[in-house]
Amino acid sequence: MIDTPCIIFAGGKSSRMKEDKSLLPFAGFSTLAQYQYSRLSKIFKTVYISCKDKNKFDFEANFIEDIKTDNIFAPTAGFVTVFKKLKEERFFVLSVDAPFVSEKEISEIFSADTKSTDATIAKTNFGIHPMCGIYHSSLETDFSKMLQEDNHKLGFLLKSSNTLYVNFDDEIAFCNLNHPHEYQEALDRI
Repeated sequence: MIDTPCIIFAGGKSSRMKEDKSLLPFAGFSTLAQYQYSRLSKIFKTVYISCKDKNKFDFEANFIEDIKTDNIFAPTAGFVTVFKKLKEERFFVLSVDAPFVSEKEISEIFSADTKSTDATIAKTNFGIHPMCGIYHSSLETDFSKMLQEDNHKLGFLLKSSNTLYVNFDDEIAFCNLNHPHEYQEALDRI
């Protein structure tokens, strides 16, 4: 098992799905969040769910509620809160809506990560996947500054930091369930 904590980000607005995707049923679990928590708990010693309000979930888990912000649904507030609460040198992040990132991809990201990088992030031909990778404490100040400035562009932060990208050929592993048809395709795939 991996000692580094895993953070499942489940505090998004889900505007394209038109309902909270973290609460959609998935793979025999009552919610996608519970599915992700269960499967990632078999890979990581400690798994947390970053969210706006833990009361929306009806299962036991380690929750980290975002610091209170006005209508900010970007992961920036979650990152700031995780850095403050965990005080870890690094942690792995995965969006709740990426259920096909497997232990294989996670292991490759960890194998590539070094102490001298600020972040180690998955990349495919489609582009970078900022919500699948390792973030180091060296970025804590940058995230706090981004939140203060109401800037939530993770791609910009990664470009201006010492970021290592791990290339993957399999696009399916990194597909996000943003729209209803993508959710249905994911249900068909499992």
